[in-house]
Amino acid sequence: MRFRFIIITAFLLIGFSATAQTQEDQLIKDLIESIAENLPEDYDLSELQDRLTYYRKHPINLNNTNAEELKTLIFLSPLQISNLFEHIRKNGKLIDLLELQSIAEFDLQTIQRLIPFATLDQTAMADKITATNLTKYGNNDLIIRYGKVLEKTKGYTDLPGSRYLGTPDRYLLRYRYTYANRISASLVFEKDAGEHLFNGPKQKPFDFMSGHLAILNTGRFKKIVLGDYTMQFGQALTLWSGFAFGKSPDVTGVVKRDVGLRPYTSANEFSFLRGIATTILITKNIDFSPFVSHRKLDASLSTNIDGEQTLSTINETGLHRTQTEINNKNSTEQIVYGGVLQYRNNALNIGAIAYHTSFNRLFVPGSSLYQHFNFTGKELANVGAHYSYTYKNFYFFGEFGKGIDAGLAYVNGALVSLSSTVSAVVLHRNYQKNYHNFFNQATAEASEAFNEKGLYAGLNINPSKVWSIQFYGDYFKFPWLRFRVDAPSDGYEFLGQVTYSPSKTFKAILRFKSEIKQQNTNLTVPFNYLDDVKKENYRAEVKWVVGKSLGFQNRVEIVQFKKGNANSEFGYLAYQDVSYSPLSSRISGNIRVSYFNTASYDSRIYAYEDDVLYNFTFGLYNGKGIRGYANLKYRLAKKLDVWGRYALYNYENVETVGSGLDEIQGKMKSEMRVQLRYQF
Repeated sequence: MRFRFIIITAFLLIGFSATAQTQEDQLIKDLIESIAENLPEDYDLSELQDRLTYYRKHPINLNNTNAEELKTLIFLSPLQISNLFEHIRKNGKLIDLLELQSIAEFDLQTIQRLIPFATLDQTAMADKITATNLTKYGNNDLIIRYGKVLEKTKGYTDLPGSRYLGTPDRYLLRYRYTYANRISASLVFEKDAGEHLFNGPKQKPFDFMSGHLAILNTGRFKKIVLGDYTMQFGQALTLWSGFAFGKSPDVTGVVKRDVGLRPYTSANEFSFLRGIATTILITKNIDFSPFVSHRKLDASLSTNIDGEQTLSTINETGLHRTQTEINNKNSTEQIVYGGVLQYRNNALNIGAIAYHTSFNRLFVPGSSLYQHFNFTGKELANVGAHYSYTYKNFYFFGEFGKGIDAGLAYVNGALVSLSSTVSAVVLHRNYQKNYHNFFNQATAEASEAFNEKGLYAGLNINPSKVWSIQFYGDYFKFPWLRFRVDAPSDGYEFLGQVTYSPSKTFKAILRFKSEIKQQNTNLTVPFNYLDDVKKENYRAEVKWVVGKSLGFQNRVEIVQFKKGNANSEFGYLAYQDVSYSPLSSRISGNIRVSYFNTASYDSRIYAYEDDVLYNFTFGLYNGKGIRGYANLKYRLAKKLDVWGRYALYNYENVETVGSGLDEIQGKMKSEMRVQLRYQF
């Protein structure tokens, strides 16, 4: 009854006084959703959404831009970017955005995606750095967010052993300032559920704090960043901090969009460098990016026979809730320094990378056989070289990486336009089992790019303006043992998707995905052998808009899981999304109601969920029950917005929800979130 009342109330609120997102807002949502479903649960997409939102308000002038800036638009492939510059070089500046239709590889969908973020307007605000301009033309963005799981979890009870020492409240405060393409600054403060606020050990006011100051396009200094930043070069094999996208229905996604040095504005507590970095123009076509970073990281420490404290892995969660997590906080130091030298012209990009990483404690791998080739020591030097080259309708790319006194890794590929309607990608990778690198996010089946060989091939086909077909196949092989895999193993993945979109207001998608891997048998045997693990997903989805205000999205997904000779298990998910949006209203919102039924965690299903601005939720549908949520946004004033979100799981035939310290008595788990945004 509680669940039904909330859903009915949300429908009434939205139906009577909601306003919809603009088409550009919906486009940003669709772009993020298209890549989010293939990412880990803890992936932070706020930086991407921030970037797209900024470009919607400050469009990129296509006649006065560069490849690095256009790569931040994730839907543009490197070949499309290269073809755009080649068209301008041969024919002069673009006169109308519709001229994009005459450029190779620019299909209708790409053009429709690009137009909201692009302009040809030559007028630009004065970007000279003066006190008057900084005050008059600068953009200030302040966000305050509060969230909480409403039920009491086991970790907050007075347990004799491990428990959460802080409060269940979540807080985030983020301030960002931007001025044209010249100045960027930010401050981020965050407290996770279970952590202390203000008075915890090993912390200042908030458990996590981040910030940066960046000055851009100042003479020979293209970029200067103080504080937190990311470095993203080549194909993410040698030096890539922050986040990297991988396999997705858009097959060109396996080609990395390297954007070099960027300020860091996310609340993720691990994926960044901290210190100072810059990019210097040496000549018109050559730049150099030196950097220095010093960070304290979380790690579980052990003591060896000599009484020395050692570590085997770095903790990446950023959670400091229990006494053990607090003890592990900032328990090791990391110093990184080095540089990247790059040559670029219209068709060719060549880069060389060298840097050194050191820790104040010794890495000692675990005793399991699969960890035999893990990194050992306190210091590691890495070198690498990357390239990309465009020749007519071909785009070649690749990278080689080497750890000094360690293994070699390389990835090479080609993106080719076979015709006006067909494009293809081929990528080959070979990462040796002893390739060591702490900043490696190259395309891989495993979570880290080492101990893997693979061959990926994909096609994008647009036979007409209303039909789109994508499919890829990826074969991968692991020469050495892995966690829960006590022998060399291999597998493959296949995805096919068909999209029908006869208008801007209707889209239908059919998708099939199959993956086979190998894993130790579940049977009790003297010696483990490998069983094939097969998982197949079938999806049907429809999105449509009625009039200018009412939007719907329906999805049905079925999953089949089978390991070895055991019986197959099945699961399914069905949901209905509704948004209603009469124009000229202060309120907007949407809801989802879903039903799911999966046999076990192995047949779980993930689905991206709408949330408050700059926060992202990946719904985990496991077991049997109902999932629902409602989002509302209200414009209090011209520059002041407030969001509210309520989400609920209601499981069937269970006595508890969750596990460990997150266990809840009963069959329900609900969460609320409130966010305030002030722009000035």
